[in-house]
Amino acid sequence: MTSLALPAASHALAALQKSLGPLDAQAAGLLVAAATDLSLVIDGDGVVREATFGSADLADEGCEAWLGRPWVDTVTVESRPKIAALLKDAAPGAVTRWRQVNHVSPTGTDLPVRYAAMRLAKDGQILVLGRNLRAMASLQRTLAETQQALERDYLRMRGAETRYRLLFQLGSEPVLVVDAATRRVTEVNPAASRLIGRAEKRIVGQDAVDLFDGSCVRDLESLFAGLRMTGQAADLEARLGHGRGAVRVAASLFRQENATSILLRLASPEPLETSAARTGAGALDVLRNLPEGFVVTDPARRVLTANPAFLDLVQLASEEQVRGQPLDSWIGREESEAAALFATLSQHGSVRHFPTQVRGAYGSVEDVEIAAVSVPGGSQPCIGFTLRATPRRAAAVAGGRELPRSVEQMTELVGRVSMKNLVRESTDLIERLCIEAALRITRDNRASAAEMLGLSRQGLYAKMHRYGIGDLEGRDAPDEA
Repeated sequence: MTSLALPAASHALAALQKSLGPLDAQAAGLLVAAATDLSLVIDGDGVVREATFGSADLADEGCEAWLGRPWVDTVTVESRPKIAALLKDAAPGAVTRWRQVNHVSPTGTDLPVRYAAMRLAKDGQILVLGRNLRAMASLQRTLAETQQALERDYLRMRGAETRYRLLFQLGSEPVLVVDAATRRVTEVNPAASRLIGRAEKRIVGQDAVDLFDGSCVRDLESLFAGLRMTGQAADLEARLGHGRGAVRVAASLFRQENATSILLRLASPEPLETSAARTGAGALDVLRNLPEGFVVTDPARRVLTANPAFLDLVQLASEEQVRGQPLDSWIGREESEAAALFATLSQHGSVRHFPTQVRGAYGSVEDVEIAAVSVPGGSQPCIGFTLRATPRRAAAVAGGRELPRSVEQMTELVGRVSMKNLVRESTDLIERLCIEAALRITRDNRASAAEMLGLSRQGLYAKMHRYGIGDLEGRDAPDEA
């Protein structure tokens, strides 16, 4: 019997052959079944005649259906040349080299098996020994998936590190990375290098405290101590060394690669004037975009600035057309009305809900409600006005125009109409109300109404005509009867 065993094992093989000499066929079959996962007996035509399985798992793979079928038909297409090679190389007294083939499985996943073959006799049957590689294939698949996952994680970490490096290098904010244990600078971006006034290689490795002025050492040491103890620290104002100016230092703690580091962000302290100016500019933009008219004048009531809504009210196209002009030119029904507004503003400092009118450059008249405030302090005293359009009300003046319909409307005229006109209009209002009440009581009997009011019928008709009360075309004949 020839063997493919290594030469170093030839003596052990000879001893094994000598001791197994008396082994009968039944014992040999049991030994083969116990030593392999499956064993097949193939006839001279390549058909499976016998099959022995060492585990019940192979029965679920449909291996029992191989009996009576050509062995080559049980494997996948790419494994058929290997089956042909095993059958061709099988010879008496020699074992072929192991070959891995894949069997078609009803589970949908191929069954990998490693085979070696030996012909029992010349031109006789072939004994095929197989080892199930399903467990090994599963381990290989798991290993491949793990390697792929590690590769994806590695690529993701590489991408994140690249983005971090890019942001760190191109960021406009000066940033230092400091080792929390030693306070040594481990990384610095170009913005911080320019702010400190040193090359990057001269900053890395330095104690972070040494980059600042000596007067700030105590504050910085307290900052680092607080970070190590609580993980938080308030921002502080510090001065850089070599007269590089004041900066605001913001520090935060983070862990990386089992080490604790501190991220120091340096920023120039923003002057209060700059912040206030920025806020003022934003407020001015809001006022300019208000849908209500807004205008600012000097104490002499000459326009300094006005928003587009005010320009629409006065029918002008540009701010230059109103700048320097007196606000009195556009507001008030009479001169006394504007005077009353400014007198109240001068006395109380502010005015709210003042009803008046705005006259446009081309004759339009718009009812508005004015709110105003006087700002006497500051570098330039000024007065601010907002003008909100209101629904039109009935005019309250004499001379053929409609009179007020209530006492409330009459009181609104105080300050806008002279007292002489106000008394005259009040008298007209009382007469009209009395006539309407008398006609209502007498159910429009004008003779009885005239007697109730102490007037002649001709006097009652005159006043009714004056105030536009009743139907004066038709005469009530029953009254005169």
